[in-house]
Amino acid sequence: MSPMALTVGFDLDMTLIDSRPGIHACYLALAERTGAYIDADLAVTRLGPPLAEELVNWFPAEQVPAMADLYREMYPSIAVTATPAMAGAKEAIEAVRAVGGRTMVVTAKYEPNAKLHLAHLGLEPDVVVGDLWAEQKAEALREYGASVYVGDHVGDVRGARAAGTLSVAVATGPCDADELRAAGADVVLDDLTAFPAWLTAYREAPGAAPRA
Repeated sequence: MSPMALTVGFDLDMTLIDSRPGIHACYLALAERTGAYIDADLAVTRLGPPLAEELVNWFPAEQVPAMADLYREMYPSIAVTATPAMAGAKEAIEAVRAVGGRTMVVTAKYEPNAKLHLAHLGLEPDVVVGDLWAEQKAEALREYGASVYVGDHVGDVRGARAAGTLSVAVATGPCDADELRAAGADVVLDDLTAFPAWLTAYREAPGAAPRA
């Protein structure tokens, strides 16, 4: 494999960043602002799908677009500084760059807020594409020729498979290792700290890399 041919995509929430504290705080603020009941503890156990899919649990369907706009407006001042990087996130991106590859983030998160998180944490992928979920992620993965897509949710596995991209899953989000394997992940890692070693093995023998 030519090093320059390697493009690795990453999901954002619960893959590169632990977005639970920030999202939890933002849901509490939204509840206070609107008077609606939102179980923020429950909401952060099922991160991954688009915001509207969570909000419909707490607001009438016709209010969801407006509530999503309000949430996104409040988000930068509440959620960004409260959100840490996942263990190994910076090292994973650097591992791709060290071999001459490109990195991209493909996320269901609102793209401007995704970029704020990355900038705050000093994570610098080459490309950021937001507002894509599950199979929709294949659009960006194909456009940029991604060879590998790393995510924590079965939706990320479906996106990788739809793009014909190798699915590397990390068991750091709402889906456990068995769920990720059952969804068709090619590789399941405990977390991103294992990614650099896996990448080395993959580059040496793409067909025989560890399928942990």
